[in-house]
Amino acid sequence: MYQLEEPIFFYVMIGIPALAFLFLLVQLWRKRTQDHFASNGLLKKLSPTRSLFKPILKLLVLCLVVACLSFALVNPKIGTKLETVKREGVDVVFALDVSKSMLAEDIAPNRMEKSKQLVTQIINSLAGDRVGIIGYASSAFPQVPITTDFASTKLFLAGMNTDMVSSQGTAITEAISLAQTYYNDEEQTNRVLFIVSDGEDHEGNVAAIVEEASQMGIKIFTIGVGTDKGAQIPIKRNGILQYYKRDQNNEMVITRLNTATLQEIAEGANGEYIDGSSTKEVVETVTAILNGMDKKEFEAKQFTDFKDQFQWFLAGALFLLIFDVFLLERKTAWLKKLNLFNEGE
Repeated sequence: MYQLEEPIFFYVMIGIPALAFLFLLVQLWRKRTQDHFASNGLLKKLSPTRSLFKPILKLLVLCLVVACLSFALVNPKIGTKLETVKREGVDVVFALDVSKSMLAEDIAPNRMEKSKQLVTQIINSLAGDRVGIIGYASSAFPQVPITTDFASTKLFLAGMNTDMVSSQGTAITEAISLAQTYYNDEEQTNRVLFIVSDGEDHEGNVAAIVEEASQMGIKIFTIGVGTDKGAQIPIKRNGILQYYKRDQNNEMVITRLNTATLQEIAEGANGEYIDGSSTKEVVETVTAILNGMDKKEFEAKQFTDFKDQFQWFLAGALFLLIFDVFLLERKTAWLKKLNLFNEGE
């Protein structure tokens, strides 16, 4: 297991294309200046030991130096020990709606991205809890099993989109049924399911499955994403609008937030409805809900004793800089024999 202490310093690698661009400019300027001074044949006689390969090699060395310095600043850390630790928390499962209606842009940037942002911020606010993620549209599918690995959970969450299920619909009943299989600890008294959706087009007997979940001790909280006014559903390819979704009568589809359905689901399983328009308010509400629940102690394995690795990259950068000092632009004997660029022809 590894950690990146300061990943923002990866931006230092922007210096690599900058160096390559400056190198190209210098070479063009040098070529133009030399052409004014003498012909190519005369230049070869005046400087027979000058290498065409060495400047490129020096550029590669400097680029590697920048890369090494970037990694040194980021400071990767490697976990050296796997320990079993005791944590206290609640089992929290998120069911994320990935139907096409979640592409509506009545809430910025769109309902899908807003939903992922809400779940990400909620996970960031958690402490000792375990989390899992379910995606659903016409059917439900497990995205992340119940786990304490928040980093991996957020990584899989970021990859969720409305193309994950080919056929459309909103099978909320399947999502709740699948969530019931996530709670694998029979002693866990607090089981929480957050359904993040616009509440549209829910299929099946929702009331029956909600009651079944409630009997299993699962509290369902719904987070509504969208507006009552609604919006069209844009279908894009590579970020470019192709068309707006239409129904079977060729009428423009307007998707609206169905608050009533989401409230009915939440009330049927001892939960509550949460307005998802404000990320800050959602996180505060969810934090208050979870903090008010009894925590269960459980064991979890995690890496400890993370050790800094920046010194290896710093040493590599220093070695390459020293190598660059002794890397002169004239030909060396072995390199001249190789004649990589047919310089003698």
